[in-house]
Amino acid sequence: GPMTAARRFLDEVAGNDWPRPAGVKVDRIGASLHGSLAYTGIGHGSDRAVILGLAGETPQTVDPDLADGIVARIAAEKRIAPPGHPTYRFDPATDLVLDRKTPLTGHANGMAFYAYDAGDRLLLKRIYYSIGGGFVVSEEELQRMKAKGSVTTEGKKVPYPFKNAVEMLKMAAKSGLSIAEMKRVNEETQMSREELDAGLDAIWSAMKGCIDRGLSQDGIMPGGLKVRRRARQLHDKLLEQWQQNRPNPLLANDWLSIYAMAVNEENAAGGRVVT
Repeated sequence: GPMTAARRFLDEVAGNDWPRPAGVKVDRIGASLHGSLAYTGIGHGSDRAVILGLAGETPQTVDPDLADGIVARIAAEKRIAPPGHPTYRFDPATDLVLDRKTPLTGHANGMAFYAYDAGDRLLLKRIYYSIGGGFVVSEEELQRMKAKGSVTTEGKKVPYPFKNAVEMLKMAAKSGLSIAEMKRVNEETQMSREELDAGLDAIWSAMKGCIDRGLSQDGIMPGGLKVRRRARQLHDKLLEQWQQNRPNPLLANDWLSIYAMAVNEENAAGGRVVT
């Protein structure tokens, strides 16, 4: 969420949908995390995600193996140079604030981004909310969603709208479709089948990549608890057991547990995960 919000703000800075003073350029970028993000931001890597987003990275394309170096370089240089943008002043130590005193009214997970000129005069401020599942909305979009109160996407009504599991199961029984089939029909009102399949392939690729990376990493995870990764070691032991053809009626469950542990450790370490 925070990485996506930061990237959206970059797009707004570069756009023309705000009253940009003639001859005045954006020179410094700032951000503040509010509510739950302010209290748990560091532990959940939200501050790191904001920095990467302002560097032009996206959750879909950021390389987890390069992320730490990007964050460290920006902190050392106190500058940020997103692709397609000039270099902006940005010191994470002072320009990224965990504001625990000022809640944003729209949602518990709120963020504000700021653009300043060379004299540190505020030129642009935008508020975004991370509403779950990696989705980010602006303050205006959130208000429209609340006012609408219906299940729509980009203003288009879907054939099988449901707000909870009870509605979903009733709709599946009435339509004769599976849950997956209903969701596919809904999604295909917004995009072609080819686009949907490509998106699903990308999601699966990210999920598989997360598991593979989690099974290949070791050492201490970030944070003050000094927790050591365990997935790789347990995976190697399980692989040895499987290769020796030892009988184990719970082997499938063991593999699932190892995969889940690998993803958990990647999540804790700030890797790319699918939510």
